[in-house]
Amino acid sequence: MIARWRSLKMPTLGVAVIAALALGTGVWAQGKWVAPPDAKSLKNPVAKSDKVVAEARKIAETNCVACHGAKGVGDGPAAAALPVKPANWTSPAVQSETDGEIFWKISNGRGPMPPWKHLAEKDRWALVHYIRTLKK
Repeated sequence: MIARWRSLKMPTLGVAVIAALALGTGVWAQGKWVAPPDAKSLKNPVAKSDKVVAEARKIAETNCVACHGAKGVGDGPAAAALPVKPANWTSPAVQSETDGEIFWKISNGRGPMPPWKHLAEKDRWALVHYIRTLKK
């Protein structure tokens, strides 16, 4: 009986606790996402080339499209389920950020955006170049 109760109640309880913590405490109530001042001055050490951008596009297709969408406008299939809309990479707001700010955000994440530090540093810098190609 106890094992049955645990199998029925614990997952539900776990989901309820996570939801309460995430939604009830305002974790998802995010203001403007600003990278720290030292990130603004970071320079992209990866030289931009067609090959780098093509490789970064593949990385984005594998890791980013689900939320940011195929065109980078924040309309991926997973975006609808997120409490915060993913960034529109084509927007003037994103495009006006420095390479260092975009790199920092990719690396560190926030809220539903996970940190991508497990990607090689050169790949995260390459993603910055790719994001720049999406300018409106």
